Amino acid sequence: MLKNSLVLAVLMLTLGMAGCGPKAYVRGDYDQNVNETNLLTDSWSETDMQKAVADLVASATSHYAIANAKRPPIVMVTKLQNKTSEHIDTQSIMDMVRVELMRGGRVSFVDKAARDDISEEYDYQDSGMVSRETKKGKGGQVGADFIINGRLDSIVQQAGRDKTVYYKITLNLTNLTTGIIVWSDHKQIRKRFEKQRVGL
Repeated sequence: MLKNSLVLAVLMLTLGMAGCGPKAYVRGDYDQNVNETNLLTDSWSETDMQKAVADLVASATSHYAIANAKRPPIVMVTKLQNKTSEHIDTQSIMDMVRVELMRGGRVSFVDKAARDDISEEYDYQDSGMVSRETKKGKGGQVGADFIINGRLDSIVQQAGRDKTVYYKITLNLTNLTTGIIVWSDHKQIRKRFEKQRVGL
């Protein structure tokens, strides 16, 4: 009798611990609209990135340096400094900035990250493997007129069950000839959360 009771107690304890353990996600689905607001987390999210990039790109393209240019300015995207306490893929943010600016057809880009690949291809084409008529040589690239860089900051405040997360992303467009920042703007995002009450 005692042995049976002990086995039953161990079994119930095991089941209880399993119920308290991490839950596995066993079913998933694709969102039909990735632009819908996502507030599942108090961290930086894709919704924050989409909102920030959309506003900053609209601001940049309406500025005279781009809007009144006689030809599409040639821009190089550089770094977005992450001054938050989170691990955020800032390269993904700057990639989205570049893509959205290019979609408007008013800006052209040179890719800093592709320089090594381009240099290797020049060496290959100069090796005799490529016809003289089609090979590309050094000295023909176009220099950038501007660079885009920026900074991402955050402030987290918590009092009791309430938590506020604030982000500010700032972008700058700098003229490479003069070194002057010709455009600068920021997007502010603030999210409020409330902890769920624990208990019966």
